[in-house]
Amino acid sequence: MKRYLIFLCLCCLPVLLKAQFNNAAKPAQDKAPYLQYPIIPAFPLTLPDGHIITKKDLRKNIKTLVFIFSVDCDHCKQLTTEVLKNIDKFKKTQILMVTPFKPEQMVSYYNEYKIRDYPNIIMASEPTRQIMYFYNLHYFPGLFVYNKKQQLVKGFEGTVKLEDLETYLN
Repeated sequence: MKRYLIFLCLCCLPVLLKAQFNNAAKPAQDKAPYLQYPIIPAFPLTLPDGHIITKKDLRKNIKTLVFIFSVDCDHCKQLTTEVLKNIDKFKKTQILMVTPFKPEQMVSYYNEYKIRDYPNIIMASEPTRQIMYFYNLHYFPGLFVYNKKQQLVKGFEGTVKLEDLETYLN
């Protein structure tokens, strides 16, 4: 019986050690890039007029809302409409709306929602889709709030209520 217990312990020990290892904290490389590097990404972005910008071109010392959207997403369209109706609540925030779609598709969205009439909104295209990988985005819209120092405060994926955003922007 004693031999059997020793044999059982020796067989189970590797399994127990592996379980213990798997429950350890995940290393940083398993986190989404935006969590590893919690600052606004520096991807080149194409504006509706064709100019290229990066985060260097954003206003400094102001909160930033990065709004990743799809040009054909109903949730994105609904949220865009809500934001525009409540634009006064975003006076102290610059909104960077980025789509992984081609610039031509983005321009249609830009014109449809008359984004040029809102000076605190910058709309851009990032068709390489690197922004999707950076934010590990599976659902639209993706909303990422950054403080005045351009450091991540909160991220949302999918449908979000305007009130939830306001909590982090005020």
